Amino acid sequence: MRILLRPRTPFLALLLLAPSIPELLTGSTPVSELVANPAGFAVGYALDLGLYGTGALVIREFSVILRKGWASVLLWGAAYGIAEEGFAVHTFFERSGPPVGHLAVYGSAYGVNWLWALELTVFHATYSIALPILLTYLWYPTSRDRRWVDRGGLALLAGVYLAEVGIFGLLVGHGPSPAAFLLFLAVALALVGLGVAVRGDLLHPKPGPTTVGRWTLGLAGALEWVAWSFVLIVATATRLSAWLAAAAIVVANGAALAIVTRHVGALGPQRAQYRFAVGMLIPLFLWDAVVELSIPGILLVAALFAYLLYRMGRTLDRRERGMLPSAAAAGPPSGAP
Repeated sequence: MRILLRPRTPFLALLLLAPSIPELLTGSTPVSELVANPAGFAVGYALDLGLYGTGALVIREFSVILRKGWASVLLWGAAYGIAEEGFAVHTFFERSGPPVGHLAVYGSAYGVNWLWALELTVFHATYSIALPILLTYLWYPTSRDRRWVDRGGLALLAGVYLAEVGIFGLLVGHGPSPAAFLLFLAVALALVGLGVAVRGDLLHPKPGPTTVGRWTLGLAGALEWVAWSFVLIVATATRLSAWLAAAAIVVANGAALAIVTRHVGALGPQRAQYRFAVGMLIPLFLWDAVVELSIPGILLVAALFAYLLYRMGRTLDRRERGMLPSAAAAGPPSGAP
């Protein structure tokens, strides 16, 4: 594989960020294992790199090759979520216990955990794919419209990703019924096709300046995790219809998209994107401090991410003051993310 970037830091940043946010920051992969079981942690994180990291890199590369924007990234990210949770680790069809918990009953029917499937599809599209790409672009804006790997490298990344999905799918039990498999395969393929078909400037910032403040953008970024927390709470008290819980997920994410598309301007959008990203991550920091506090080292991971956000904010300040090369022209006019 030939990496075309010099230096290669954007490639490595996305490769590491993609698994670190959904796995390390949420506590799904406890960072304490790095000390308690270093060999097991190394193997597990390598597998995460082979799944999340390659998936994010492949999606990012195709968005540049096909000159697509954030709409395509989100659609392909949703297909990624179906592949991981439906075809690889089979949590869409888990009948009890972690990680699905009450959602193995609440919002489940015909052997499928529909609420879990909906939310995890959205979660992977946003937190596992779009957010790591966005953060990488904010750090390295001049590399965003360039190919990062050659054709052989892209084929290798895609091959590693598909091989890991296939191997996990064969090894993990409680898999889908033939009908469920065909249904989710059709949905995933449709999402991939839509990502190819949609305009490159869909969800692109509107002309002019951003017209909302930092708190509104931060709240918009937080809506996805707030909706998910709401679903987890009501799952223990089934008086509320699961259909209404699903509607809450759709409405929350629709509201976030509406705020971004209507109010984020194309004149220097990096600051607005940064505030939206901060809004996405702060609920995870609170989650670690309240829900995952029993996991040794989880607050250290949250503190590290908070520090990286702080440094990123300082870097944006220096760019705006002209102390660093401007990122204003980093995004190609085609609408690529």
